[in-house]
Amino acid sequence: MVDLMVNEQRSGTAGKDVPAGYKLTEVGVIPEDWVVISIDDCTTKVGSGKTPTGGASVYIDSGRPFVRSQNVDWGRLDLADVVHITDETHNTFSGSEIQQDDVLLNITGASIGRCAKADFRVIGGNVNQHVCIIRTEAKKLSPSLLVELINSNYGQNQIDSYQAGGNREGLNFSQVKNLKFAITPNSFEQTEIVRTLNDINAFTLALENLIAKKQAIKAAAMQQLLTGKTRLPQFALRKDGSAKGYKKSELGAIPEDWVVTSIGQFTDCCAGGTPSTKISAYWGGTHPWMSSGELHLKQVYAVADYITDEGLVNSSTKYVPKNSVLVGLAGQGKTRGTVAINRIELCTNQSIAAIFPSKHHSTEFLFYNLDSRYEELRSLSTGDGGRGGLNLTIIRKLHLAFPPKEEQTAIATILSDMDKEIQTLQQRLDKTRQLKQGMMQELLTGKTRLI
Repeated sequence: MVDLMVNEQRSGTAGKDVPAGYKLTEVGVIPEDWVVISIDDCTTKVGSGKTPTGGASVYIDSGRPFVRSQNVDWGRLDLADVVHITDETHNTFSGSEIQQDDVLLNITGASIGRCAKADFRVIGGNVNQHVCIIRTEAKKLSPSLLVELINSNYGQNQIDSYQAGGNREGLNFSQVKNLKFAITPNSFEQTEIVRTLNDINAFTLALENLIAKKQAIKAAAMQQLLTGKTRLPQFALRKDGSAKGYKKSELGAIPEDWVVTSIGQFTDCCAGGTPSTKISAYWGGTHPWMSSGELHLKQVYAVADYITDEGLVNSSTKYVPKNSVLVGLAGQGKTRGTVAINRIELCTNQSIAAIFPSKHHSTEFLFYNLDSRYEELRSLSTGDGGRGGLNLTIIRKLHLAFPPKEEQTAIATILSDMDKEIQTLQQRLDKTRQLKQGMMQELLTGKTRLI
């Protein structure tokens, strides 16, 4: 399959002028001083481990790290949930012991193709059968460069070419060994390529960590502000200057000037429907129609699908006013309990409850309140084992503690500003990742030379 892919790559370049200083190869046009190698040409080991007898029951809190596929991320190791084994267990499959600079590649499951280099944290540990150890001859190929090559679009396309029916099922060792790449034989140039990509990797990681920190700060702020445990200064004092107190409620202690009410007491909600997908005349019209899968947008300004007048009339879908709070009613994944706001009038499917806006209650405050109660909403689902869904009766009976409208607005504004800051950082991260992809395309093919 890889041979077929590289032949297609070559044929796609055939007939085009090859620039001076470059040559046409089975993997495309590369610098004339570069070479095409397979992993088999430059490695001393390609192999994986196994799960110890007894499985999870033999894992211990400390000992030799036992690396599983979830610990191998794109270009880095995630050891948040790494498990450990004893020396005795390790000795039963010491052939899978991790050495310094080993390249670790996931070869089965949904994470197939993810690749990272071993570091000091896992040296002397082992991998299971889902992780392949690739041990390079460093004089031929830098292990750090191999990680970048495998994680590149070209590397992932080769891995995809082995998967039947478009599903990423698994790689065998022969297929791993047959992965082919163009490289510079100059070790200094390899080092410079890695250094340049590592710089952008470090910047990407810093942005990811900053976003995680900002998200944690927002989560803490939601917990404090939406429950009244922390009051904004302008709302914390009585007219005489004394601090406002708390009172008991069915939701626990709440500020003395807050009130508990159910959603059904101050507004109403509805669910929509889906026009028959078998009737083409119902689709492609002018009425925006939102599926529950679009709840992840959080702030919904546009949707993917539109229905016709006929589709609107011949289904149970209906328009909901803009600035309604939308709640996912069904779904076994993350959709159930997910909350969003529609910023345009639109129709919804039957898996979305639309809570209509109320002039006495801030839509944004309601949104953040329910968003902070995601796990609670999921736990309220009807059906066996949580596989059922929410319904309008459950939504109407939900109780919330509300401050006066002015305080609702102030709290929502603070949380909205935090969201905007996180969104800005996420956009920077997305652009940085795009930049890296462009740099990889240039550096890993020799289109741009560093020496």
